[in-house]
Amino acid sequence: MFRKKKIDFLAIGDITTDAFIRLKDAEVHCNINSDKCELCVRFGDKIPYEFVEVVRAVGNSPNAAVGASRLGLSSALLTSMGDDQNGKECLEALKKDKVSTDYIKIEKGKPTNYHYVLWYGADRTILVKHTDYKYEIPKNMPAPKWIYLSSLGPSAEAFHQDITRYLKAHPETKLSFQPGTFQISLGYEKLKAIYQRTECFFCNLDEAGRILKTDEKDVKKLLEGLHLLGPKIVAITDGPNGAYAYDGKEACFTPQYPDPKPPYDRTGAGDAFSSTFTVALSLGKTVPEALSWGPVNSMSVVQYVGAQKGLLSMGQLEKYLTNAPASYKISSI
Repeated sequence: MFRKKKIDFLAIGDITTDAFIRLKDAEVHCNINSDKCELCVRFGDKIPYEFVEVVRAVGNSPNAAVGASRLGLSSALLTSMGDDQNGKECLEALKKDKVSTDYIKIEKGKPTNYHYVLWYGADRTILVKHTDYKYEIPKNMPAPKWIYLSSLGPSAEAFHQDITRYLKAHPETKLSFQPGTFQISLGYEKLKAIYQRTECFFCNLDEAGRILKTDEKDVKKLLEGLHLLGPKIVAITDGPNGAYAYDGKEACFTPQYPDPKPPYDRTGAGDAFSSTFTVALSLGKTVPEALSWGPVNSMSVVQYVGAQKGLLSMGQLEKYLTNAPASYKISSI
């Protein structure tokens, strides 16, 4: 039985456990432009590490669901997982953050996703393995106000058609789309219906070029190119260089919200930005206002291990906005 109360925010995407392995003996090698870097450790040797920290119930969509819940929305996650101890602990973690697990499918005999995060400095390289699940939208599921669609594994290709049909049957539901690696690799044509139904689209600067198959570096042109694919609003993040948004009429820029101290772990910064931006829109905020909200949660997340520990409550977010320095302001581009 599904709850009768309408969900504000339904995140759809893979769930996993991240095991953070803090490396102490490694090197990073980059090309001359520092846009292609490799994490290097000695081959065929014993490599010391500082510690391991296990973080449950993460992934682009679970992170977004937790972020929305902490900001006061009724939030749920639609995903699949295995019937193992790892899965049980993921469910408990979601429940502690008041994320509804009504739409999570447990598949017997299959493992719940488990990823290894090689963490060096403030950045990470993630070893991933997606279990093949049979994704489905439950029958008679109440239409949420917003669906937040993000990373799904290769076995979910056909599932995107189910999502498209559901959205067609429920025009009142708005869609935020933050494509994961596999969804980007599928290409625009296979996900054309998703792009054209999207209210708000999120990616980083590198992903924008890959999606549009271009070497273009002009952010405004990238925003316009993604907008032509169908999304009504496009947001592009550029790490510590800030973020951009475009609604078809006006393009805006926000600088990074100042870090109180150097970032500890950048995992989940993009998810925090995208989900917080979506929450702001769901609460009736303008695109510039939503653009100012996103970096605040990103700033907080990177101060902690993992993608969820630093996610803010609404009161905390508002306090940061109230106390923002004069340099933190939205400008047109």
